[in-house]
Amino acid sequence: MSELVGPVEVVGTGLLGTSVALACRRAGLEVLLTDVSAEHVRTAAAVGAGRPRDPDDRPELVVVAVPPAHLGAAIADALRASDAVVTDVGSVKAGLHAQVLRAVGPALATRYVGSHPMAGSERSGPLAASYALFDGRPWAITPHEGNSAETVALVEELVDLCGAVAVRFTPEEHDRAVARTSHVPHLLASLVAARLAEAPAQHLALSGQGVRDVTRVAAGDPALYGQIVTANAEAVLGLLHEVRGQLDSLISAISEEDGDALAGVLLQGVAGTRAIPGKHGGPVRPTASVFVSVPDEPGVLARLFAAAGEADVNVEDVRIDHDLGRAVGLVELVVDDARGDHLQESLESQGWVTHR
Repeated sequence: MSELVGPVEVVGTGLLGTSVALACRRAGLEVLLTDVSAEHVRTAAAVGAGRPRDPDDRPELVVVAVPPAHLGAAIADALRASDAVVTDVGSVKAGLHAQVLRAVGPALATRYVGSHPMAGSERSGPLAASYALFDGRPWAITPHEGNSAETVALVEELVDLCGAVAVRFTPEEHDRAVARTSHVPHLLASLVAARLAEAPAQHLALSGQGVRDVTRVAAGDPALYGQIVTANAEAVLGLLHEVRGQLDSLISAISEEDGDALAGVLLQGVAGTRAIPGKHGGPVRPTASVFVSVPDEPGVLARLFAAAGEADVNVEDVRIDHDLGRAVGLVELVVDDARGDHLQESLESQGWVTHR
């Protein structure tokens, strides 16, 4: 693998760009900051992400982290401005690569390698950035035929020093993958959330953790996500047509009281949840849930986790559902299936109120 020695230029000092810059600084690299917003550059520099780029600087690698609508032009500008390898953090790749190729021609485009870290936050801007944002996260790399092995290896080195896990795709396969795992789920979450916007307060009083789980991503920036979905229209539309067909089948099954057809749709959903990779990317393992009633007060979660530790039980996952009418929460501790009964007995012996 090529060794990335820097400097690294980051174009766009928002959440992702500044997080990349902070990770590079953590690795000891010099980082140059560029943004149309001088205030963002000053803020990113103030949090230790690097320094403003000078005209005489010669970066080894340029990471373009601007909004989707401006990515193609910014990548083309970076390729023309120096002989550096250029990558980006955009969430759509095939159309972007074609746009760059048209803008600069095949010779310059050999230095462009698309990439896409699967990490983010509901927050935005340089103050929301973290050097640890990408730790353990998948980061797609989408080489094209014109790239040399050394060029691709340099981008893989960036991914590695950011703490992420590189996954190679063709640009087209990447776009189909993110349509399936990110873009279409976001759109469907928005449709579900929209049914809540004008719902009577009496209906909303029944809101539980399930509806929060289904609608969480719908709170994202509509303008940004609109750009992303539009850029990946072909892959998104193909899946939406499939969903529309399934929705028609679901409506028919319910209206005709066809229990077998309805069960078939629901079983497909179960199969889909089981297809999602488990902990650390491994196979899904059987788990058990222990529900614990806890008061909403400082330190209670620390005491609960300590109690689970005293029971010698590793907590695989945790979810919290808050009572609407009381200052009490219901904490769901997800543990290995074989340890569920033991954890419940141990917690109850320590005075916790639990159920399975």
